[in-house]
Amino acid sequence: MHISIGSITVNGKVVVEMGYKVKPDDEVRFDGARVQPEKKLYILLNKPKGFATTSSDAKGKTVLELVANAGIGLRPVGRLGRNSTGLLLFTNDDVVMQKFTNSKHGVDRLFQVHLDKNLTFEHLKAIRDGVKIDDEFIQVSDISYIKGAPKNEVGLKIKNTGNGVLRKLFDHFKYDLIKVDCVMIGGLTKKDLPRSRWRNLTQLEINSIMMM
Repeated sequence: MHISIGSITVNGKVVVEMGYKVKPDDEVRFDGARVQPEKKLYILLNKPKGFATTSSDAKGKTVLELVANAGIGLRPVGRLGRNSTGLLLFTNDDVVMQKFTNSKHGVDRLFQVHLDKNLTFEHLKAIRDGVKIDDEFIQVSDISYIKGAPKNEVGLKIKNTGNGVLRKLFDHFKYDLIKVDCVMIGGLTKKDLPRSRWRNLTQLEINSIMMM
């Protein structure tokens, strides 16, 4: 509405064209005051237990408390259960949010999962082949036993942003999830990122996730 009455200028020129595309280095002013575009933020957190992946939680603490000083407008990309641990990405970039939350064409997340009993090879193969549960087909990218670990510890890679699907998957085969830890998101790892700490992604990492 304001653009039609000449309230907006771009690089000193009044803009009246609806849908005008502004370049990142353009100087935009509204009624003479400069408009600063929202800075895009990309934060990686190593989530501890006991924090819900929600914006508000009447029952306890949320992951937003852990990144409160990281910037404005951050939202968690996907979910980790309150008692789950590991990597969680935050951003205010809608393009990245959509890229990561698309379960069919999204980005792989690697989980280390501890079960209440050994996972049989038959069930491992069935999960690898894909499972239909309640009219939903759950397809993992890969699943395998962890080398040198008991058979109740498996690594599972999936293009899905919530670990609720993991619980649903293993419940189907009568296993209880004892521990869920997200150890990798795309090419992002927990290296040099202690539990409960967060860091900004490097420009190289940002470029990488944009190309995923």
